[in-house]
Amino acid sequence: MLPVVAAILADSFFGNVPIIAASTFISLIGISLLTLISSLDYLRPRPCETGSTLCQSPSKPQLGILYAALALVIIGSAGTRFTLASAGANQYKKPKEQGSFFNWFFVALYTGAITGTAAIVYTQDNASWKFGFGLCAAANLISSIVFIAGKRFYKSDKTLGSPYTSLIRVLVAATLKRKAVITSKEEDYHHSDLDKESKTSASIPSDSFRFLNRGALKTDEDSVSNKWRLCSVQEEEDFKTVLRLLPLWAAEMFLATPVGVQISMTVLQALVMDRELSPHFKVSAGSLQVVVFLSGCVFIMLNNWTIYPVYKKLIRKPLTPLQQVGIGHVFTILSMAVSALVEAKRLKTVDDNGHPMSVLWLVPALVLVGIGEAFHFPANVAVFYGEFPESLKNTATSLTSVVIGISFYLSTALIDVIQRTTAWLPDDINHGRVDNVYWVLVIGGALNFGYFLVCSWVYKYRNLNNDDQKQDLKDVTT
Repeated sequence: MLPVVAAILADSFFGNVPIIAASTFISLIGISLLTLISSLDYLRPRPCETGSTLCQSPSKPQLGILYAALALVIIGSAGTRFTLASAGANQYKKPKEQGSFFNWFFVALYTGAITGTAAIVYTQDNASWKFGFGLCAAANLISSIVFIAGKRFYKSDKTLGSPYTSLIRVLVAATLKRKAVITSKEEDYHHSDLDKESKTSASIPSDSFRFLNRGALKTDEDSVSNKWRLCSVQEEEDFKTVLRLLPLWAAEMFLATPVGVQISMTVLQALVMDRELSPHFKVSAGSLQVVVFLSGCVFIMLNNWTIYPVYKKLIRKPLTPLQQVGIGHVFTILSMAVSALVEAKRLKTVDDNGHPMSVLWLVPALVLVGIGEAFHFPANVAVFYGEFPESLKNTATSLTSVVIGISFYLSTALIDVIQRTTAWLPDDINHGRVDNVYWVLVIGGALNFGYFLVCSWVYKYRNLNNDDQKQDLKDVTT
């Protein structure tokens, strides 16, 4: 959830480049502290003696240093992860180039996740914790130096004060003038000097959310200096843009929630399956997430190099971002269905007292999740970045992290509800019905997909013809 705080600071006060530079330094301090904790004996409690039940608890200073290190790592990560996305996209002008950048951004993000989940964890398990954290600290230091070294080449947008204040002013002004009569004459509405210079600003308010039009409506009691009674047409239209995108944002949140449940269920399934791939190698139940990252990486590159260009040649127009999101919905629903079928087969094997199924049976569903993410994650970021007001670009990209955060809270709540109301998730899932949980997710995913199609149908891009968009959505539905 913290990337939103970083986005607010970047959009309102400092810009994204200073926030990223400061955050990488904060993260470096946190990782370095973790390296020291794992290296110095007095920063952690003594190891328990073998066979002893008397173990020394960590002291308050030891816990304080540990939590401080974790907090610094989290703050540093929050200030870089999605702020980097908007900073990179700012270097390009065309939406197509920005979309391509977001694809490669997620490839880099997934590559880092694969490295951390597989290589770093393997190093910590088989070499030492201090060596694993030391590698992370070295990587963080190198990234900080590289980023700061290139700072003079970056295109950085100037901040014009808090854009959130202007959004609130629109609502306040419209409420204060709620009895005013709305007109369709351009001269009846206020335009700021920046609006007059801009070629893309609206001349009159749009018809959607007409109540807000009163915020820019000039009355006898208004004064240009009192911005809480009179906002500009562009400020009012920016607020409407944010409101129009909220339904699509909610659809993405309900798309990510089943994936959160699936991750938890996959770990439980793996723990009761045969995880030995060879006499000397056993798959960790928690590391199966690497499959999602790998397939996501591969298909983002395939999309960028082959699938999207081939589609454009055959259909003679590119896949729109919302089309890509819709395809991601379909693959995610398919992954839940495959998981349900695999679990039903696993339960039948348990009932027949057969040998535990191989953990590799879980891989196809995870591959489908990765394919779905390859379509919908970069496309969603591209939609929000392209459609949000110029002053809220960092907030636009940070919404993806909010989606992930809220969806994991919702997935935890959903699992709790299922445990309380059904017998599908006992302590021993061999006596449960995890397959039914997956079928519930399939039904929920299908309903959410229908909701997404409706939202996409009524949504109007800023830069696309609405009729073309509706035809594209018909293709998605087909």
